[in-house]
Amino acid sequence: MKIALIGATGNVGTRLISELRRRKHQVTAIARHPETLGRQDGVNPVAGDVQNEKALVAVLAGHDAVIHSVKFLSTDPAKVITATKAAKVPRLLVVGGAGSLEVAPGLTLVNSPDFPAEYKPETLAGVKFLDVLREEKELDWTFLSPCLFFVPGERTGTFRLGKDQLLVGADGQSRISIEDFAIALVDELEKPKHSRQRFTVGY
Repeated sequence: MKIALIGATGNVGTRLISELRRRKHQVTAIARHPETLGRQDGVNPVAGDVQNEKALVAVLAGHDAVIHSVKFLSTDPAKVITATKAAKVPRLLVVGGAGSLEVAPGLTLVNSPDFPAEYKPETLAGVKFLDVLREEKELDWTFLSPCLFFVPGERTGTFRLGKDQLLVGADGQSRISIEDFAIALVDELEKPKHSRQRFTVGY
């Protein structure tokens, strides 16, 4: 498939490129500074600004799917959705956050008493992005939330999937490596099982 990856130079974006290349997909790597990616087979680095809707339409056109991997405070869900639809790309997959996952019935992680205040603005922007997607009736979207601890690590290929509840392992930890998250997202890209849904991945 031909995939447009917005936010290709970030921690998640670079690992998504690796996973997409491993599976022989063609990647248009969109970033403000794509030159930092270097030359890679199957990867076409393109300068792009997620806030410039008109320019984004031109970059996204001709792809099978868009993957959005941008900090939520740096983006506008309405612009991304509108640009994807205007470019006639049928699918949008979003690298989500954990804050909107439930830790108890009716209680989300971001609203739990111990949630760090410094992470709230970005987390609440991610909650808003998901809320906007849930109102979208035309585009085929998927939002994948990681666990609480979401850092570079091993590519094990062994993990669990869930829906709206925070996954916690037998060791009491809620975690997933970015490498395994990338596997779960590309699995969903290749064999969609969560159309117009949020799901989560963890150990």
